[in-house]
Amino acid sequence: MKIPNILKIISIQLAEQNAKAIIVGGSVRDHFLKLPSKDIDIEVYGLSSLEQLEKILSQYGSVNFVGKSFGVLKFVYKGMEYDFSFPRTEAKIAQGHRGFDVKIDGNLSFKEASKRRDFSMNALGYDIEAEQFLDPFDGLEDIKAKQLRHIDDVTFMEDPLRVYRAIQFCARFDLTLDKESFSLCNQMVEQGMLEELPKERVYEEWEKLLLKAPKPSSGFELMRELGILNYFPELYALIDVPQSPKWHPEGNVWIHTLMGVDVMATLCRSQCMENDKQKLKFMFAILCHDLGKATHTTIEESGRIRAIGHDVAGLELTKSLLYRLTNEYDFIESILPFVEHHLKPSLFYANAAKDAAFRRLAMKVNIEELVLVAKADFLGRTTKEALAGIYEAGIWMIEKAKCLEVKNTPLKPLIQGRDLIELGIEPSPKFKEILDVIYFEQLEGKVLKKDEALTFVKNYLNDMNRT
Repeated sequence: MKIPNILKIISIQLAEQNAKAIIVGGSVRDHFLKLPSKDIDIEVYGLSSLEQLEKILSQYGSVNFVGKSFGVLKFVYKGMEYDFSFPRTEAKIAQGHRGFDVKIDGNLSFKEASKRRDFSMNALGYDIEAEQFLDPFDGLEDIKAKQLRHIDDVTFMEDPLRVYRAIQFCARFDLTLDKESFSLCNQMVEQGMLEELPKERVYEEWEKLLLKAPKPSSGFELMRELGILNYFPELYALIDVPQSPKWHPEGNVWIHTLMGVDVMATLCRSQCMENDKQKLKFMFAILCHDLGKATHTTIEESGRIRAIGHDVAGLELTKSLLYRLTNEYDFIESILPFVEHHLKPSLFYANAAKDAAFRRLAMKVNIEELVLVAKADFLGRTTKEALAGIYEAGIWMIEKAKCLEVKNTPLKPLIQGRDLIELGIEPSPKFKEILDVIYFEQLEGKVLKKDEALTFVKNYLNDMNRT
């Protein structure tokens, strides 16, 4: 395992005081999963006080207490941050993630301290001085077997969030949840233990699932198997909702939605999106795009399956689902246009939509972003066209929008208030009316240049004066 040189130096200092530094947590796990890891956490064993540790660390860099009650120091060296902590035990004394009695004890053994961790693969350690990996709960065997296994029934159940952690870990690292761990998680769900979790903590785990899992669908399917979708009735309602086999041979709306989510995850990676908020917006958009089908799917006497109006019906359901996870109003509002208009790219292509329709649509949604959502929708099925991997409607729509200069923004107005003033018109409440009328003419393609717009305004004002 590659260790920063500064940690080796600190390890030597600790060894001189009969103490040792052990790297713990995700960085050790990721080493065996062959994944990059940004954060390095170190537990220090054998010291009697945090002040001793602070004195050693401060010789090399800045030190801040970020969690004194939890025995955590943040050490910064040449721009790199490391969390140093003392081993501790935790006992549940009240509901919530703050309801723990934490006891710091530098004399604990590594195995005793690791027992509070959730899964065996997260209990791995690396003794820097001895250059030795520590595996008190057979985490390496679980990694080799590609399974996720909890450590201890009692400590695991003390924090219900660990059920969601199991889900995102399984999806991120392509693991199978151990049979006993599955049973325990299922028991916790059935007992209603997840109800005590604040939405902010749940949302963090959803974020990791949607942003880090190659195929987030496996996480949502695990949610279904564990009964967690009962907490999210908008998603649960999609299970077994039929679709037209002509357009959706893959099956019901739940299956299609999960396929679309996986496609979107791939699209976000292929476009090298670095903004997590942007990626989340697209991931939630495709997750929610067909929520309205649960309430608007009908089967006609002929057997034809239709979901007329599901796009608009999905708006309230999207808000209902997302407000279960976050109170970020602006973020939720940014997703709604994709749900409402997700059918437009394919419909515009099929009907050879006119330029005016493009201009009007650009006022409601970013067309380039909408096409990305529609592409995930189109490819998230098993039609011959989808399996070919090319979304012709999207290619056509982007080119048209680019030519009309509305790919990413609404059409720029040819006339503004200052132009009306230059025409000698006194500022008044009628300004907005005039500007709205001329902008409508622009959208319709009846006015294409500024001089045409100015002429239209003059004629419009003359007509107004005559009446």
